[in-house]
Amino acid sequence: MASENAPLLGHGVYSVVGDGDKTPRRSSRGALEDDNAKAPNAPNRKLNTFFGVMVPTILSMFSIVLFLRTGFVVGHAGLLQGLLMLGVAYFIISLTILSICAISTNGAIEGGGAYFMISRSLGPEFGGSIGLMFFLAKVCACGVYVLGLVEAVLAVFGKDPASGLVGGLRVLPQGYWFTVLYASAALLLCLLVCLVGAHIYSRAALLILLVVTGALISILISPLVVGPRTFLISHPSPVNHSQTLSYNVSYTGFKTTTLQNNLAAGYSIDYSTNKKMSFATVFAVMFTSCTGIMAGANMSGELKNPSVSIPKGTILAVLYTFVVYVILFLLVSSTCERALLIGDYGFFQRINIWPPFVLVGVYCASLSAAMCSLIGASRILHALALDQLFGLPLAPATITSSSGNPWVSVLYTWGLVQCTVFAAELNVIAGLVTVFYLLAYAAVDLACLALEWASAPNFRPTFQFFSWHSCLLGIVSCVVMMFVINPVYSSASIAMLLLLLLFLHYRSPTSSWGYISQALIFHQVRKYLLMLDVRKDHVKFWRPQVLLMVANPRSSSQLINFVNQLKKGGLYVLGHVQLGDLDLLPSDPVQQQYNFWLSLVDKLGVKAFVDLTLSHSVRQGTQHLLRITGLGGMKPNTLAMGFYDNSYPDDYFLQDPKFCPDPNGAPSNENDDFGVDLPSLQAHFGPVRDEVSPRSLSPEEYVGIVSDAIKMNKNVCLGRYFHQLHAADVRGLRGEGAGVTIDVWPLNLLRPGGSGSFADVCSLFLLQMACVLNMASGWRRARMRIFLCAEAQSEDQGWMEKEARFRELLRKLRIRANIKIVSWDVVVRLRGTGSPGSSPSQLGDLDGLTRAAQPISQEFLSEVNSVLKENSAEAAVRFLYLPRPPPASGQYQQYLAQLDTLSRDLGPTLMIHGVTPVTCTEL
Repeated sequence: MASENAPLLGHGVYSVVGDGDKTPRRSSRGALEDDNAKAPNAPNRKLNTFFGVMVPTILSMFSIVLFLRTGFVVGHAGLLQGLLMLGVAYFIISLTILSICAISTNGAIEGGGAYFMISRSLGPEFGGSIGLMFFLAKVCACGVYVLGLVEAVLAVFGKDPASGLVGGLRVLPQGYWFTVLYASAALLLCLLVCLVGAHIYSRAALLILLVVTGALISILISPLVVGPRTFLISHPSPVNHSQTLSYNVSYTGFKTTTLQNNLAAGYSIDYSTNKKMSFATVFAVMFTSCTGIMAGANMSGELKNPSVSIPKGTILAVLYTFVVYVILFLLVSSTCERALLIGDYGFFQRINIWPPFVLVGVYCASLSAAMCSLIGASRILHALALDQLFGLPLAPATITSSSGNPWVSVLYTWGLVQCTVFAAELNVIAGLVTVFYLLAYAAVDLACLALEWASAPNFRPTFQFFSWHSCLLGIVSCVVMMFVINPVYSSASIAMLLLLLLFLHYRSPTSSWGYISQALIFHQVRKYLLMLDVRKDHVKFWRPQVLLMVANPRSSSQLINFVNQLKKGGLYVLGHVQLGDLDLLPSDPVQQQYNFWLSLVDKLGVKAFVDLTLSHSVRQGTQHLLRITGLGGMKPNTLAMGFYDNSYPDDYFLQDPKFCPDPNGAPSNENDDFGVDLPSLQAHFGPVRDEVSPRSLSPEEYVGIVSDAIKMNKNVCLGRYFHQLHAADVRGLRGEGAGVTIDVWPLNLLRPGGSGSFADVCSLFLLQMACVLNMASGWRRARMRIFLCAEAQSEDQGWMEKEARFRELLRKLRIRANIKIVSWDVVVRLRGTGSPGSSPSQLGDLDGLTRAAQPISQEFLSEVNSVLKENSAEAAVRFLYLPRPPPASGQYQQYLAQLDTLSRDLGPTLMIHGVTPVTCTEL
């Protein structure tokens, strides 16, 4: 239990961060940590806003698109559509950035970047699936950057003259396998840097940024210095690759006619893929320049103050890159003919005052972006491995060096990137990268939207420039653009996401991160509970809402499972009373037991809530639960209990394999839910009652609970012998209860004179509950039999008319059942004819024991029990009429003894007393 002096709670279930608390704590990832190990200023957090966020974000967003695809975009799409693409792309990422800033300023961020934010906001299912998708996006992006680097190298040093450049040191052979070889070599260089650690990259990043900035400046000033010129472009023929097509292209310098010619779109065949370009394919390539907005967020584990650095650095970096791209679009559309833009990816070298400036810029930008993606992907994979969402396959990725570098996850990532370079064409995998990133951005927007809609008090981001409108618009924009770019990739990625969601959901990983689904459900349920007006209740829509009192689930698990089938979508609550006096205790012991009871509910697979209370007596505690359990229109209307007898129950935990430890002695960790494993669950619930165990409930108190419930207008169900009911026997060989019978005795069997009333409130309640069971899964094909007791030898043959009326009632109530007539003559004779002047019909109106004119003999009760066993011996379950308890507490023991004799050795039996109308014949 948390100390009242501890001011802050960490996100771990057991972690409490307090002043002076130096003891190890359990983190959200299951490992014991020292509180100082995760302090924001820990030694492994060295990067500030500029070096940790701005520099990697700028370099990732520039990468290969800036130098090698700017002309491609403007040449095919034209200036107007190019600016439109740029605007759409930055509009989408701006909405996502608002969500990133909101989430990152709402609490402490550990390693894992975007994955950490999504998982801690949406829970393990969404977090794990989106995290893996985002990891794959970074892997594919790294492959794109490496292939872009190889493309730039071959453009200068490749032997094939079709590359389009004249002169230079053309010593490198070209071809598919050579491209893969060069990409693998470049990737190996990135691997070596990343194995050393992220701090090496961050130190070199500033130098790389300076080089890239110098190359940008040379590109911007070159049109002011370099005059118009013409170039010869050569490419392999798209029809016959052995032939070469050559044509002249021009660099015109600043000209109005050039700008006018480049305004409109002119989509044509791309010389690298020999495919006709379109708005979607060009946008997919251009959007790869916008996929670096989370480069800074992915470095969250190395940032001194991630909550400040991520929003500030990301926004400044995005503004800077947007301005640069707009200027470049305007520059190239005003100075270069469309044929030059489309025919040569590396045309910036041709028109530069010193071509090596551009070469160095391309190499540095591509290499740094590849390393940044490799580092970011490895950090995401490391975070996934630490959270143990995917089990053993990712377990080695948790290994780190002495300095904290996750070198195994770096090797994992390197191996996957190596697989992507076999595509050997940048434009081929650009669409896949874009789709993956858009899906990840949509997930970030979804996380922020869910937090905003949940209205959780602890969602208080210091960044306030967002709203649910921006989050929703971001989600829609990302999803729409995914399908515009590539419907096949989009559908496949969403299908993969759903499969991962299902996998993680059924694997049921438990976490202490908080589940956004719970917050949203709470928010909506509260509103619907307010709308559920008890004044609008109608008998047509009545359903059982059961409070089942459980003393020890070891002996009553079968009854818990059976009552679960009786709820028919209604409220089902397991209640338990612990004896004690809160005045004499330091804290409420009940609060510490909820996790054990909830784990029991999960084990049994029932759809039930749990409500526990502390009281001086079981009777008083049951009254408390009947009054306060539930909320609004969802409150129990039926009390269920096990029967009070002197038999010693069996231990269900020793019979069900789910509650038995592994016979091989292997530890059972898969059932460790929220800190409650199987041994803890076994130890919490004590042994079943035996000869030496005292009973916490007296017979008088037990009958008093029944009387209290009826006074509170609650229906009562008493279950007996349900330890004999086995689910496998009920289902039968043909399933759904085929061949199984449900017997209903709708008459108070303690009434002697005549047939009495078969259609009073209690009798109809019995019929309703039997119908509910007959509609439950596993009982649908069971046959229902209704037994009517009649005096066949009596001169009064009114029972035949009552039987006919009862059949008509069943028809109106749409109850399909067989009616069985049971002779009642012997039973009536044993009971007696009553006091002088009383008729059998008058005796039939007496309510059980409470108003009977004569005492009930043991012979009578035994005879009734014999009639029940004779007619219902083969039934799976029996529904009996429970008479109202006597008003005098002195008769409680006698009442209980008579019920015991009446139901002895019957098998699974439910004795019911209904006080509320539950049936309706109207439509």
